Amino acid sequence: MKKDNKPTSAIHFDITLDENKVPEQINWSATDFKNKEAKAAFVSVWDADKNQTLKLDLWTKKMQVEEMYIFYYEMLNTLSSSLERATSNKSLAKDITDFAAYFGEKTDILKPPNK
Repeated sequence: MKKDNKPTSAIHFDITLDENKVPEQINWSATDFKNKEAKAAFVSVWDADKNQTLKLDLWTKKMQVEEMYIFYYEMLNTLSSSLERATSNKSLAKDITDFAAYFGEKTDILKPPNK
């Protein structure tokens, strides 16, 4: 729906659940992107009325542990760059990037630097 003739965009998720309500399949689409399957989704939305974050994190039975580590590693790096763009706080963004590197090494996604 357009408001005041401004362009809008939509994101849609379809989650197929098993008998225990565990996700078996996640499909998503967006206004400019047609249906795509995913193994995991992590969505955060700021609720201004309650002054808190609403979170939705889902993963399918097909998601492997190593894939989950990569997913979180990449989300941490995204959080870092997003925080810097939003607040211009380079120091705190670097701290998150440093933690992402630590996380990557601890989960064997990244090889530790040669010393």
